[in-house]
Amino acid sequence: MALLSLAAAPLIAADLAPTGTLRATFLGENPVQGKVDRQTGAITGPVADLVKDLARRLNVPYTILPAPNAGVVIDNLKMKKADIGFLAYDPERAAEVDFSRPYALMHNSYLVRADSDFQKSVDVDRAGTKVGAVKGQSQQLFLSSNLKQGSVRIFPTQPPQAELEKLLLNREIDAFGANRQRMLEAASVSPKLRALVDDFLVVGQAIVVTKENYALLETLNRFLDDARSSGLVKNSLERAQIAGVDVAP
Repeated sequence: MALLSLAAAPLIAADLAPTGTLRATFLGENPVQGKVDRQTGAITGPVADLVKDLARRLNVPYTILPAPNAGVVIDNLKMKKADIGFLAYDPERAAEVDFSRPYALMHNSYLVRADSDFQKSVDVDRAGTKVGAVKGQSQQLFLSSNLKQGSVRIFPTQPPQAELEKLLLNREIDAFGANRQRMLEAASVSPKLRALVDDFLVVGQAIVVTKENYALLETLNRFLDDARSSGLVKNSLERAQIAGVDVAP
C-alpha cells in the first residue's frame, strides 16, 4: 500500500521526524537535486518537491538544509542535524549511509574543447589524457576507480564557467566530467566547448539514512515507489527542466 496513510501512523511519523519537523539535507550546488535562490534562499526542484510531499503525508512541517558536498550531507545525518539526505549512489558512500531505491537516474557526461577529437566517452580514456572532476562527487569517485589510461585531476569545488573554459582551452585538462545538466549548460554559453553526446556514467539519485535503519528505509522505499508511479517525480523533473535525468524504473 502506498504511504497515503502515513499521517495516521504516529509511530512512523515519529521515526521519520523525531523532532516533529522533517529535516532533509541535499547537495545545494547540484542542479539535478535542486536549486537555491541566492537572494531569497528558496529551494526548488526534485528534492524540494519530494520533501514537501513526504512532510504532507506525515502531517508535519519540514526544513531543507543545503550542503556543500556529499561529506556534509552524511555528517548532517550522523550528527542528527537531518533525518534524511539525498545523494547519488556510490559504494564508498554506501559504507557510511544506507540508500533507498533510486527515484531518478542521473546521466554524466564529459565537457571537452569544441575542436577535440573526442567523440564518445570511450575515446577519453587514453594515455596522457587529463580528466577533471570535483572531489567526492559521484563522477570523481567513478573516474578515479575506472579510468585505465587517463588520469584524474581532482578539484575541491566545481570550477566556475570562465575557469572551466580556461582549463580546457589551455589544455590543462582534456575533459571535465560532471552531471549532464552542468556540462550542457557550460557548452551552451561557450562555442569553444561541447558536451559529448553519450554518458560515461548513469547513477541513481536516492534518499539516504543512517546505517541499519531498515524500517525507516523500507518506509522511504514505499514512498518513492508511489512518487514514481503517481507521476510526482516525472512532473518535478519536467518543471525543473533538468537535462540528462530520467525517472528511475
